[in-house]
Amino acid sequence: MTQHVSGIGSTLDAVFLTLQSLVVIFLFFHDWIPLGRLNNLNAIRGEDSLGHRIYVTLLGGLPAGVCLWLSARHFGEPYMLPTELWLWITYGILVGGMLRAWWVPYLLVPNAERAARYQTIFAGTHTFLPRRNGIAPDTLHTIFHVCLMATFVTLCIRERLIG
Repeated sequence: MTQHVSGIGSTLDAVFLTLQSLVVIFLFFHDWIPLGRLNNLNAIRGEDSLGHRIYVTLLGGLPAGVCLWLSARHFGEPYMLPTELWLWITYGILVGGMLRAWWVPYLLVPNAERAARYQTIFAGTHTFLPRRNGIAPDTLHTIFHVCLMATFVTLCIRERLIG
């Protein structure tokens, strides 16, 4: 028998589902739907094959979509171990990938190859952060990274409060 949690637990789960929804929407659509200066679909299409773009979309989008489905299915309940593992592994990998792809080369360890690629595929996109090590994280990815980190932090808080 599962124990349902009310009050703060339900609010926390609603926040968690909202954040996960934003993550899933980003992962499935940011390389496919024109968003003005927030993305550069022509540059992405010029650099990456259709097959590669589908692969990258599904690589992150499917596991995050499963997380969203599992969280909705067990709204307000403590997660069983398989659900917890899926959430922790998926969001751990997504956060690790975000750090490796963007923030480590931006803040700590220059990566000339990555910087050259980003200058091509994100040419003309909006950014508000200064260029560092040849990289300037674009606004759309920065918003996504904030949502992803908020999702991860919410998962941590949920684990402490609901179990």
